[in-house]
This record gives sequence, structure tokens and C-alpha cells, in this order.
Amino acid sequence: MTDGWKHAIKEVALSAVAGAAFYLIAAAIFAALVKAYAPAQSVVVATNWILKGVGSLLFPMLFVHSGKAAVKGAAAGACMCLAAMLLFAAIGGGFHLTPFFPLELLMCAVLAAAGALCGVKLRKES
Repeated sequence: MTDGWKHAIKEVALSAVAGAAFYLIAAAIFAALVKAYAPAQSVVVATNWILKGVGSLLFPMLFVHSGKAAVKGAAAGACMCLAAMLLFAAIGGGFHLTPFFPLELLMCAVLAAAGALCGVKLRKES
């Protein structure tokens, strides 16, 4: 593998791992609130989507630096979404694959691509 590929894989992996960690920590905090206030199931689902979306947008913005930023961001977003789902299942949250999962995966990929493009653009301007 060339240095370019190694660097790209490192950026995608860092972004995906940081995004998944953010999602799991934020979901754990939200779970404590759910136990206390017991909101409707639709609120829980919407909040999970929002947390994944924020993680997908923010962490590629921080970790993807240059060269094919949209592709690396989209890969990071999809990997983050898959990693978050698998890690959540591994820690006891259960493995639930809904019909909306492909849409959730697409949302994470698109938001991550946008975040990566914004991050590269902001770095060039500073």
C-alpha cells in the first residue's frame, strides 16, 4: 500500500472510531434521561438519529484533511454508522436492524461527506 492509501485509511478510521465513541457516550447519557423521564419511543429514535448525524458531520470535519474529502467522509460516515450499531449491540443494547437502516446509513454517509468538505474548506481559509 502506498502512503496515500495508508493516510486515507487512517483518516477514515479515526473519524469513524471517534464518531462511534461520541455516539455511544451521548446515547448512554440520553439513556439515563430516558430512565428518568420515559419519553415516547419516537423521541428515542429521533434522538438516536440526531446523535448519529451530529457525529457523522462533526468528526469527518475534524479528521479528514485533504484529497477526495467527500469520498473519505462518506466512507467514514458509513463506517461510523456500522461501528456504532455493532458496538451498541456488543455492549448489550441489542442488534436491531430496521427497514430504515439503509436510509440511516445513507444519511450518515452524506452528512460525513459534507462535514469532510467543510473541514477541508475551513482549513484552506485559515
